[in-house]
Amino acid sequence: MSTDRHLVLDLSVVVELWLRPERSQPIDQLFGFAESGQVCLWVSAASLPTLEFICIQRFKERGIEAIAARSLARRLLSDLLQRVKVLSNRGYDQSDVHRQARDFEDAQIAASARCLSGGQVSIVSRDATFDALGEFPVVTPEQALEGLSVEEGVPAPHALQFIDLGSQQRSIRPQLERNLDRVLHHGQYIMGPEVRQLEERLAGYTGAKHCISVASGTEALLIALMALGIGPGHEVITTPFTFVATAEVIALCGAVPVFVDVEPDTCNIDPDRIEAAITPKTRAIIPVSLYGQVADMDEINAIAARHGHLPVIEDGAQSLGAIYKGRRSGALSTIGCTSFFPSKPLGCYGDGGAIFTSDDPLAKAMREIRVHGQDRRYHHPRLGVGGRMDTLQCAVVLAKLDQLDHEVEERQRIGARYQHLLAQVPGVQRLVVRPDRTCVWAQFTAQVDGRQAVLDRLSAAGIPTAVHYPVPLHRQPAYETSCRIAGSLEHSEAVAARVVSLPMHPYLDQRTQERIVDALAAAVG
Repeated sequence: MSTDRHLVLDLSVVVELWLRPERSQPIDQLFGFAESGQVCLWVSAASLPTLEFICIQRFKERGIEAIAARSLARRLLSDLLQRVKVLSNRGYDQSDVHRQARDFEDAQIAASARCLSGGQVSIVSRDATFDALGEFPVVTPEQALEGLSVEEGVPAPHALQFIDLGSQQRSIRPQLERNLDRVLHHGQYIMGPEVRQLEERLAGYTGAKHCISVASGTEALLIALMALGIGPGHEVITTPFTFVATAEVIALCGAVPVFVDVEPDTCNIDPDRIEAAITPKTRAIIPVSLYGQVADMDEINAIAARHGHLPVIEDGAQSLGAIYKGRRSGALSTIGCTSFFPSKPLGCYGDGGAIFTSDDPLAKAMREIRVHGQDRRYHHPRLGVGGRMDTLQCAVVLAKLDQLDHEVEERQRIGARYQHLLAQVPGVQRLVVRPDRTCVWAQFTAQVDGRQAVLDRLSAAGIPTAVHYPVPLHRQPAYETSCRIAGSLEHSEAVAARVVSLPMHPYLDQRTQERIVDALAAAVG
């Protein structure tokens, strides 16, 4: 279970837990809620030395020898740190906090909780005069427990977000700060150790032999095409129903995008239409794993093999974590590409991307192209680009990677709930997820008639939406005269006129989903 409820524990509460067990039952129950994932408990780093000091003094007052008192306090603190997360106190805050504070010690706790702003945050204290700087509610353990018990499973009212990166950041805050501080400390902002760490972990995650981190998902596709020698006079088959980058990189290489229609129920490229589009000029196929569901890669690979082993590049910008016939997106074809754009299932805080392959010569070529075609310092045997992923962005992705599996599970659970709820709504066509694969729901997208009117009604109801994508690429001005259309693109044009994406992220609770679906039902009714 993912939660965005946060309780920051004051010294008085922790001391009571340790030293007054006869009063600590509500606090014990709060820890029980935390262990079940219904709330996240925090302490401020500024509190820890004081906690240890107070406990040592109280133990000594009870007649415990000094060495034993220190040992007992250390054990209690060690146990606490296994059960809570720790908030950092920032040096640059201190002057302002001191000026604002009635009680500087209390204010340190409140200031450290500022990084949780946007979530449901309370400070738990026995001190009725606790100085929270006027920024957070202060509750007793009993009040906190009552709120959790009464409101269990019911979110507090909040503005709906299309994608909730704030909740995710709060959940990974300690690891995120640790990773970023490490980079700031070693100062290797380009190709630092985090780059290799991320590449090794992602290669292991996908099952590909090689992972090459790059500056963006677009750079991933471009570098892949360059490594394959795609250029003027060549054609690359892809779908017109995708983000523009898929075709953009083909044109940037001087080749011609050849557009093949999609399956109307998945919105992925239709394998049955690919073979007829192949000509002597065809040099590669780029299927897109749209919305987080992998295209039919085995069928596409088989077609490519029948035609001189054409390379297949999976555009998996939206599908990292998805599984196709027991294998992960990224390691399903000659080359796999993904994006770490912030809204992706695994995103950074800027631009980033990765390329996957098990082909050694291709991996070598793509690593060289990433650094201006360089195989050693100031020696450039091939053309390249400045396509490296920054070390700081790799550090961000590493912080998120530990919980990727959990977030993928949450996306699938939330996607399944959407599918179930929308099955009861006439006028809404759901996407089909094939039985031999999973979907990570980078976007949750459905189809409706009269889309603009539906969008307007949803907006009036406070439901954020998006359209992925409103104009198929063969209708975009930059490609109308520079592409080749292979057969009818009727399905691409039809879905482009009907798709609508609803709020989707791993922290979307059931009540909010029901509110979204109720609003959609009213909008299409």
